[in-house]
Order: sequence, then C-alpha cells, then structure tokens
Amino acid sequence: MLRALCGNRIPLETQEASIGAAAVETVGVPLPEATLELARKAEAIVFGAVGGPLDELADRSKRPGSGLLRMRRELGLFANFRPAYLFDELAGASTLRPEIVKGLDLMILRELNGDIYFGEPRGISTDEAGKRHGVNTMRYSEDEIARIARVGFETARRRRGKLCSVDKANVLETMHLWREVVTEIGREYPDVELSHLFVDAASMLLLRRPTSFDVIVTGNMFGDILSDAAAMLTGSIGMLPSASLGTGTQGLYEPVHGSAPDIAGQNIANPLAAILSTAMMLRQSFNRADLAERVEAAVRGALAEGYRTVDIDQPGMRRVGTREMGDAVVAALKRLDG
Repeated sequence: MLRALCGNRIPLETQEASIGAAAVETVGVPLPEATLELARKAEAIVFGAVGGPLDELADRSKRPGSGLLRMRRELGLFANFRPAYLFDELAGASTLRPEIVKGLDLMILRELNGDIYFGEPRGISTDEAGKRHGVNTMRYSEDEIARIARVGFETARRRRGKLCSVDKANVLETMHLWREVVTEIGREYPDVELSHLFVDAASMLLLRRPTSFDVIVTGNMFGDILSDAAAMLTGSIGMLPSASLGTGTQGLYEPVHGSAPDIAGQNIANPLAAILSTAMMLRQSFNRADLAERVEAAVRGALAEGYRTVDIDQPGMRRVGTREMGDAVVAALKRLDG
C-alpha cells in the first residue's frame, strides 16, 4: 500500500521490525533493542495500531503499549499532531448534526513525553492496614511546556492564527505552571491569538462549536482524551491520522485508533486513518506536500464514489471491507495520474 501511495515519485527503502504484542510473543519485551535501533536510523516510522486487553497487565514490562510509549520518548518525539477534519462526503456520518461539523478543520497538538504517563513516583502499594493505594504523578518542567507551546504557536501561525491552550489550572499546580509558561511564550507571537480553556470547558465546546477551534495545545493525558472525542466529529476514530515529531524531521506516523482485537481478521476495520497518516509522513518528514495532497485527494475520491467501511457507513453507500477500501484509494490514485 505504501508503495502504491508513493509510486515512483520518491525512492523508498523500507524495513520491518516487531513491537508490542508481536515482540512480547517472540522476544519477551514490547520494544526490542533491535527495533529501537532501526527506528533511530530511519527518516520516518510508519506504525501499526497498538492497544488491547494486555495493556492492563500488572507487569508493565509486558504491556504491548509500553513499547510505543518508550519509543516516543527514546526518539524525542514530544509533539503529537492529531488533525481532525471532516470530508464533506462524511458530514452525515458524524454523530453531530451536519451544520455543527460542516467546515471542521482543527489540529490537536498533544505533548507526548511528560505528564502523568511518565511522572514519578507511580505504582500501587499496600499500607499497614492492608489497604491498597494507587499513585500517579502529573509532572511538567518549564522547558517541556515551553517547547510544546512554541510548536503550537508555530503551527497556528501556519494555519488560521488561533491557538487554544487547554489545562486545568484552577485545580492542578502543574497546569497552573502550564498556563503561566504558555502565556509567557505567547508574547513572542503577537500575530497569534491565544486563548485558554479548562479541559472540561474545552470538551463541552468541542461538541458544541467544534469549528471555533484552529489549534489546541495541551498535555499528554488531556490530548489523549480530547482527540478521541474529536474523532466522532469526523465520523469515526477510523478517520484520524497522527504524526509524532521532535526537533528534526524524523517522525512516527500512526492512526489514532487502537488495534481493535475484537474485530481482528474480519476485514472490517477502516484503513483510512493509516493511509492519511502516510500523507502526514510525506508532508512532514519528506517535505512533499504535493504527494500528501495527492493521497488525501485519493481518499476523498474513494469516499465520493460511495465506498464506506462499517464505521462510517450511511444509507445508499457501498459498504466494503478493509482490503476493498484500500483498493478503492489505490484506484483513485491511478485516476489522478490520468
């Protein structure tokens, strides 16, 4: 599929490596050192979906999803871009009224290397009375906040010039610092309109007036939650791509959705988020916006012809499986080539 999307327009050298459940099964750890070393040398990483029941194992070292978390951090990929935009053809697939989501085009920028997912101390302990206690620590340094804030302002500057910082500064000291630092960095960008929202208010506004947002910058946990909520604005989480970037052009590209083990092997999963993630790769890591637009146009072409997987199906459309939807996008690419 990747070669079909890129064609002969850029030379591609690809290698595969195991991670997650596949790596646990073969070598006993979710991120083998050989996989990490291969990722370090790559210009871009295309990542398959991850996540499932095994991520709730008591032994964190065996959780498949921990491999992805470690890779992001080891590679310094701290900025997670999660665009949510609505193809006109899917206006009726959203759970919100078409007039609410029409024109949707927002970017959720999630900080990826800090927050409660990585903060110490953490764990489950038992006190003298035999009662268990769970501890997780929300932690951000000033530098971590500043670097994601600058990415947010730069992103907004390239778009419509509006940045909304989402926090919980009224309750959490960590988020109070977040708001202070984002405000300070904002003085460097007088051309970008900065606003602040508490995460609960942002959640409400995301459903009430989603088109009022341009770029949202937020912490690791809040970004994880808000982007999944934004998925339903587009019709399905199967439509959301993502890119994880650091200070250079290397990026990790993956669909936002998980692995959905309950439907594995049934040929019903939506492949469009993964395909759109390759468009982000072409744009961000290879500086080929022209090819990215070509991939996006092919997805739009397949949707315009009525192809739908079950998660975005509508009356009168052509329901197809995973492979058939992928074939429809490839066919649309060929039509674009004339």
